[in-house]
Amino acid sequence: RLNDFAFSGDGEPTTYKRFHEAVAAAAQLRSDHDLDDVKLVLITDAACLHQPQAIRGLEIMDQSNGEVWGKLDAGTEPFYRQVNRTAVPFDRVLKNLATCAAARPIVIQSLFFRQHAAPPPEAEIQAWLERLEVIEASGSIREVHVYTIARTPTEPWCAPLNDREVDGIVESAGERLTCPVKGFYGPP
Repeated sequence: RLNDFAFSGDGEPTTYKRFHEAVAAAAQLRSDHDLDDVKLVLITDAACLHQPQAIRGLEIMDQSNGEVWGKLDAGTEPFYRQVNRTAVPFDRVLKNLATCAAARPIVIQSLFFRQHAAPPPEAEIQAWLERLEVIEASGSIREVHVYTIARTPTEPWCAPLNDREVDGIVESAGERLTCPVKGFYGPP
């Protein structure tokens, strides 16, 4: 069965200068083949949602059963830099997620894992929750997905959280947010 047309992968899809044209082509295929129940899904790190090609692509998605799944793996700038290893300012990602959520309901995907055998610090989880509350207050979060590493990472100091740790983050988020929060687990 065909569930969705997903824009994702190794590299950020919204950096492609013709992203909006790719979304338009997928939307046209969806329409031409009477696939009204098939979603267009953008899985994004939210770094470029402010770019013109992304804005145009999102407008097309809004008219075509589209969903945005935005990544938010941290609550503070230092943790964001450590986990995401990017030069993109954390504030830009946060602003883009809030702006996107103000225009349409979004899904937030958050990856947490053990670093050097330790789970994320509780202060970081609390900061992440504060960021989610701000995004939720500025618009609509359809759902939050909390997940951990599902396959062997390239870094030897990374390991999945156990089910109890994932559940703890999900419970904390469920107590503070109005949207549904779901946990996704690592290997047994």
